[in-house]
Amino acid sequence: MTAAVGARTTDPAYHEYQAKRIRFWDNHAQRRDTAPASYYHHRLEQVYRFLIPPRVSVIELGSGNGDLLATLDPKRGVGVDFSPTNVALARERHPNLEFIEGDVHELELNEKFDYVILSDIANDLFDVQDVLLRVVDLCHPGTRVVLNVFNRLWHAPIALGRALGLARPILRQNWLSVPDLRNLLRIAGFEEISTSGQILFPIRVPVLSEFLNRMIVKIWPFSRLALTHFIVARPDPFRHGGTVPKDASVSVVVPARNEAGHIEEILQRVPKMGSRTEILFVEGNSTDDTAEVIRRVVDDLSDPDIRWYTQPGRGKGDAVRHGYGHATGEILMILDADMTVAPEDLPRFFDAITSGAGEFVNGVRLVYPMEDEAMQFLNYLGNKMFGVTFTWLLGQPVKDTLCGTKVLTRESYDLIAANRSYFGDFDPFGDFDLLFGAAKLNLKIVDIPIRYRQRRYGTTNIDRWRHGALLLRMAVFAARKLRFT
Repeated sequence: MTAAVGARTTDPAYHEYQAKRIRFWDNHAQRRDTAPASYYHHRLEQVYRFLIPPRVSVIELGSGNGDLLATLDPKRGVGVDFSPTNVALARERHPNLEFIEGDVHELELNEKFDYVILSDIANDLFDVQDVLLRVVDLCHPGTRVVLNVFNRLWHAPIALGRALGLARPILRQNWLSVPDLRNLLRIAGFEEISTSGQILFPIRVPVLSEFLNRMIVKIWPFSRLALTHFIVARPDPFRHGGTVPKDASVSVVVPARNEAGHIEEILQRVPKMGSRTEILFVEGNSTDDTAEVIRRVVDDLSDPDIRWYTQPGRGKGDAVRHGYGHATGEILMILDADMTVAPEDLPRFFDAITSGAGEFVNGVRLVYPMEDEAMQFLNYLGNKMFGVTFTWLLGQPVKDTLCGTKVLTRESYDLIAANRSYFGDFDPFGDFDLLFGAAKLNLKIVDIPIRYRQRRYGTTNIDRWRHGALLLRMAVFAARKLRFT
């Protein structure tokens, strides 16, 4: 714990500030919300349920009556609040959760949580930096911190609402913008993952409220006018350490359909990474002799770390899932068998994962100049357009959605697979199943530029118009399941 933590506890102004707020929240704990406030909290709960999966460990700082924490269905849920009346009420309403009476400026718990929530509390804290430094001690390397803060553009409308009895009274607040909070998170040792504006119309009106708060508020410039802004952050791995050891084992899954001419070269060129590198070929539905070549080459080598499988279904997505199901490595990689991405690029993906720079590492073909005929001009423009579109839809920069090289840990993949029911079986490519799953779980996505090569054997498995239509379908799907929620 740094010297800055706890420095305020000797300041008389701090104690006066906190005592005033304890009295205030004790007096308002039993009061029922007005109809607008009730809808606002209902919508907050919806957003938090989207951001935080059930059955994880969660601590909420400034937990009030505990309703928000309870709606998340945590495996372990802990709430902290300095109002004795609120804590007693929360314990009565939610006996399956733990509630601690205490000041978050002085909090010391010897426990780590998967998620830390600060909902509508940052604007009310005496010292935001002090509290964020304490939050560090509640985090393991994979923890996500989720905050929402009041947008000061709403100060006058909310003041009017309070004067009319339509909004809950409140004490004087901090003037804390999203850039201010980003800066304080960075100082405390956190890295921002995503930011979003939420709630444009804080009054329940059938159809209209859902339309404005699920759709319109997600579109610029209306997002700037949102009543509250959410930030999801993680402990900065370069300051607090990553989660993946430098000697982690690696599985390289190679979906191979009509790629007989590349099999032997792949085995010659895939570099050794970590403590062990296994290569898994997954073949299916080839019309050339790919299957025979794989069997012959793998059988001749008799290396237990080089194996082949026949996929049970169709499409690259099915092949990748089948390969990952047999992989034993701690880090999972995809390498397309067409050799348009050099196997020698794989170590940079390995380094990005083991350094903690990213938790889902995505290849990008659109930065370096390509070899002639590597990608047709219309395909290039389409990929550029979809990169911009999916960056907005996913809430994180993703410059190239269809580059075949994608890397993540086994642990992250298992979480994506466990959460797959949210999306269903929708993706024949396999790229979006992983990308959408990573975004939904707030994994840090990073792009790695690669030099895209012209294939030297066979013809592409991509059909410009048919797969372009599928990309449009993926964009609509992402909008419905990830953006307009």
